[in-house]
Amino acid sequence: MILHLSDPHFGTEQARPVRALKQLCDELKPELVVVSGDLTQRARHGQFIDAKRFLESLGCPYLVIPGNHDIPLFHLPRRIWRPFHRFQQCFGSLEPQIETEHFFVVGVNTIKSHHHTKGSISLRQIEHVAEQLQAAPAHKHKIVATHQPFIVSPDDDEAAKDIPRLMLPALKRWSACGLHALLHGHLHHSAVYDLNQYFLLGRSNPVLDIHAGTALSQRVRHSIPNSVNIICADLTVRRYDYDETQVRFIEKKILWQPKTAD
Repeated sequence: MILHLSDPHFGTEQARPVRALKQLCDELKPELVVVSGDLTQRARHGQFIDAKRFLESLGCPYLVIPGNHDIPLFHLPRRIWRPFHRFQQCFGSLEPQIETEHFFVVGVNTIKSHHHTKGSISLRQIEHVAEQLQAAPAHKHKIVATHQPFIVSPDDDEAAKDIPRLMLPALKRWSACGLHALLHGHLHHSAVYDLNQYFLLGRSNPVLDIHAGTALSQRVRHSIPNSVNIICADLTVRRYDYDETQVRFIEKKILWQPKTAD
């Protein structure tokens, strides 16, 4: 299984959810942790160090990609010339790739220094990811992680502006290469959409767009609690919410599961 978390925003993290998420990881022992961006609140060196220490403490492999909060906001020279310097100091590649027992996961950096929150994907990135997906083992679930989502709720016009540039060409190309799911953050709430149905991709399998809430930050939205996703080996997606009274993450609901044969 994958523990999918996003937007921990170290610098605004809360001690109790931090401990509770470590406990959840100890209990479930995921084969991989994926963090879909916004590890920090203001891309400060100490915030990246705290994020790395936390991930190392979980004791399992992890894949991280940057979010729009992971590049400098106020230091314009650094934002323009070395926007990812501190991220790369701690985590290396901006577009990592990892293979586990059940999953093949590719990270894509959708953050551009000249944009505030809107995502962007280049033609080069589209082809590079397509090559990786085509080379992946056929029996494993092929997953791409980006910070900004590929689809949002129809009534959320504000969030729709952040959908990455060239999203649809990327989706069509990657789905033709066997893509099963995309993992995102950015919006601080959880959801799952089947892009195969929304965009009429003509695939025989669902292509899931999986959103995670904010895992650890006090910057929750719309009174939605801190939450993370668990993605099982059959792609069932379970949401776990932090429960203040129990001081732990508990399973809240199943966001998506495969249809069973009649």
